[in-house]
Amino acid sequence: MGQTVVLTGMILQTMPMGEYDKRVTILTKERGKITAFAKGARRQNSTLLAASEPFCFGEFELYEGRTTYTLVKASISNYFRELVSDLEKVYFGFYFLEVASYYTQENNDEKEMLKLLYQSLKALEHPSLENRLVKFIYELRVLVVNGEYPNVFSCMKCGKKENLVCFSTKYRGTLCEECAKKESGILMNDSVLYTLQYIITADLKKLYTFTVTDEVLLVLEKIKKSYWDSYLPHTFQSLKLLEESLA
Repeated sequence: MGQTVVLTGMILQTMPMGEYDKRVTILTKERGKITAFAKGARRQNSTLLAASEPFCFGEFELYEGRTTYTLVKASISNYFRELVSDLEKVYFGFYFLEVASYYTQENNDEKEMLKLLYQSLKALEHPSLENRLVKFIYELRVLVVNGEYPNVFSCMKCGKKENLVCFSTKYRGTLCEECAKKESGILMNDSVLYTLQYIITADLKKLYTFTVTDEVLLVLEKIKKSYWDSYLPHTFQSLKLLEESLA
């Protein structure tokens, strides 16, 4: 026998099914990433029409069958209207959703990823924050949540914690001044190092409370690209669209 459950989460993806239905992917606090069918959600008079779109965050009442979920009702607390009304921010937002979808699974504890995604989308709506900085913070913090982040607190060759001047993709972290002489890498100043360390260790509520110079952001983006290109075996389609929109 199936039963009805109420889950808190955010819609990551939607796909039309048949003439009037949708299939939605929801990242939930209680059960990780799930897929549900929303019957009749594409009808103009459906109560699920607006509540079954990407970015919708709230409580979802679902009928839990033996192998599938069916979306029955939704109480949306945040539609992220400011984000979806800005085309550039929408590109960033869809990329964030795709990254979250890639890293999450059903029946996993994904509460931290859901919190991070929510706070990151809120940060995109903030007019004083650079979208590219929000993107970098989100990308690095995703690696933190999943235990895949680089070591930026000591030299990856000798272990020293002082004079860290270079980021080495090969060694998955920082190198001190002496070791950097013998290795190739991305040179960085104290501002770049401190930013990396802060993003990795800061409380989530304080994650989006700073800005950096354009010079620092360019180095951070170079580090991220080098690291992800080497260790992340996946191509995000929404990232291609985002990069094309910014070109």
